[in-house]
Amino acid sequence: MAQGKRIRRKVDGILILDKPHGLTSNAALQKVRWLLNAEKAGHTGSLDPLATGVLPLCFGEATKFSQYLLDADKGYETLMHLGVTTTTGDAEGEVLERHEVQLGRDALEVVLADFRGEISQVPPMYSALKRDGQPLYKLARAGEVVEREARSVTIARLDLLAFEPPFVRLAVACSKGTYIRSLVEDIGRTLGLGAHVAELRRTQAGPFGLAQTVSLEALEQAHAQGGSEALDQFLLPADSGLEHWPLLQLSEHSSYYWLHGQPVRAPQSPKFGMVRVQDHTGRFIGIGEVGDDGRIAPRRLIRSE
Repeated sequence: MAQGKRIRRKVDGILILDKPHGLTSNAALQKVRWLLNAEKAGHTGSLDPLATGVLPLCFGEATKFSQYLLDADKGYETLMHLGVTTTTGDAEGEVLERHEVQLGRDALEVVLADFRGEISQVPPMYSALKRDGQPLYKLARAGEVVEREARSVTIARLDLLAFEPPFVRLAVACSKGTYIRSLVEDIGRTLGLGAHVAELRRTQAGPFGLAQTVSLEALEQAHAQGGSEALDQFLLPADSGLEHWPLLQLSEHSSYYWLHGQPVRAPQSPKFGMVRVQDHTGRFIGIGEVGDDGRIAPRRLIRSE
């Protein structure tokens, strides 16, 4: 007799996973989705298998707002291995070149200063960026190298945490689209030594930090003890990634029209920009944008029960 299809639960919210080493972001997402037995899930931008740390996972209605976390600033700690370049820019690639490292801390600090602020960066071949529908990493594995356009990113923080040649530990705060592997390779190239990422840990993704993460082991333990429902304690509200946005509460009358796609007015509304919206009971019902006429137009709505 064929086994029946698993009936998934309607789960809404965000879970901040401390992604373990060795798993792709999608594999981590699918594992947590299975543990939660959730209908719908999505992550907010890939972390390399080598990387660990903050990976916000969105479930149910929260997936409607994952793009805003994808666009958020990020924070990392990385261990840079000077004097060795690899095919992938990290420790998982094959070694291309080796150089003896004779470098003083002051000389390193001078070069790091050049990488703070707005810089131009070429994305690595081993990335999830697509060319003609194919991820670049697939082309790279097939031995292809295609030209990538440089783009502007912002390095808000680049601090030297430890220097024990050939290893350098850095703290980085950066804008969306920044590749730490490219940053490390560029620093190594400028030093004339080459470099690759030996370790990478994401410490921040938008408003979320390591203090809010939960490990895969903790999730598996909770599941073993109490089933899928036991993992609901780790879920944050669907709008928790947008808490820096202005919050507006609509009247019962306005909520009705807004949830039916109609722009409405609200007291204390900002003059422009994106806002979080609650109904008269305090329930989060979606996000809107304030137009030139002062009315709040719905942009993404939370499905009503």
